[in-house]
Amino acid sequence: MGLASAPSHPAVPSDRTGLGHAHWLRVARETADDLATDAAGREQAGKAPVDEVSRLREAGLLTLLTPTEPEEDGPDWPTAYAVVREIAAADGAIGQLLGCHYFLSGSARFFAGPALATRTEERSAAGQWCWGGGFARQEPPLMLTRTSRGLVLDGRQSYTTGVLVADRIAVRAVREDTGEPLAVVVDPARRGVLVDGDTDTFGQRLAAGGSVEFDDVPVAADDVLGSLSADEDLLSPRAALASPVGRLFSVQLLLGMAEGVLSEAREYSRAGHAPWHPAWPTGTRHDPQVQTAYGELTVLTRSASALTDQALEAVRGGLKRGEDLTYDECADISALVAMAETAAARAAQESSTRALDIIGARSTSARLGFDRFWRGARTHTLHEPVTHRLRDVGEYFLNGAHPPFVLPA
Repeated sequence: MGLASAPSHPAVPSDRTGLGHAHWLRVARETADDLATDAAGREQAGKAPVDEVSRLREAGLLTLLTPTEPEEDGPDWPTAYAVVREIAAADGAIGQLLGCHYFLSGSARFFAGPALATRTEERSAAGQWCWGGGFARQEPPLMLTRTSRGLVLDGRQSYTTGVLVADRIAVRAVREDTGEPLAVVVDPARRGVLVDGDTDTFGQRLAAGGSVEFDDVPVAADDVLGSLSADEDLLSPRAALASPVGRLFSVQLLLGMAEGVLSEAREYSRAGHAPWHPAWPTGTRHDPQVQTAYGELTVLTRSASALTDQALEAVRGGLKRGEDLTYDECADISALVAMAETAAARAAQESSTRALDIIGARSTSARLGFDRFWRGARTHTLHEPVTHRLRDVGEYFLNGAHPPFVLPA
């Protein structure tokens, strides 16, 4: 995308021996170009993204994380991050939907045993499932109860990504007898599951968010992936990496939106007017104030991108260490990801706000669709407030306290 944005892919190459990083990045760019052609119109219509998920499925992007060779160590997270960032630059809501899918579909690697993780991945790949839901803590919690018929799930999961189009919904549920939080996977077609499209957000409208009601839903043994407890007696450093791995999808989403709005604003500024309304001139690209504004936003976004590359390298190193990873090392990684998330949030908010100022009153045109970037960035950062991340970083720097085990909303 040139000087107005950072490179929309991590600097770390893929280790996969099958279809590698370059292939998937090319597929992501083609898909993003396709999504960009009607992004503003689709966002305004606000329909459930059934067609968009079909585009992702046809491109093979839903099964990207599934290992394709027996010798592969596990999911190719760096490539998944690059894909989400590329898609988010064209359509932030679909980027959020895809990032949620990747994290949830790959979460068995952190919470389940090897055999169950492999079975889950194989079933997901064979069915080309799209995953929705989330493992963030909520009150009141979903309850998992043991009955004479086995485990059953009850409760209501409030707004969560992807549930309107999901083939599988992953949730956090608490065992009624022990109080232990567990990662549970549910087929939304199962009896007792009611998906409600009751969400009316002003941004990220195509992220397929909604609420889910669970009424005496039977849960099989393979549907319980494992514990989500933050107790260090139960949570290994390897499993604790699920937090920074998941949060990096939020980082890539935010960076993608920042890069996307800068790219579109730059094209508008270069043209000098809206192609469909030549009487609406914009500030000249030779205006020193316009140049300064773009310079500031480029530095802000590139700085966040560089910090994100550091966080990605740290996560990649932690995953390679596996069971040898220590709690202190995991804390270092979590703190670095929290820094990257804060920087990316600022870049997305500043870029999506100031791009409107650069273009001026013409940016209020619904046909241009610049407002969707601002609404998307604000919606996401309200659900994932960076104030908590700053506090975690500050306490880690000041007192050496390990950042908490917090999964993305």
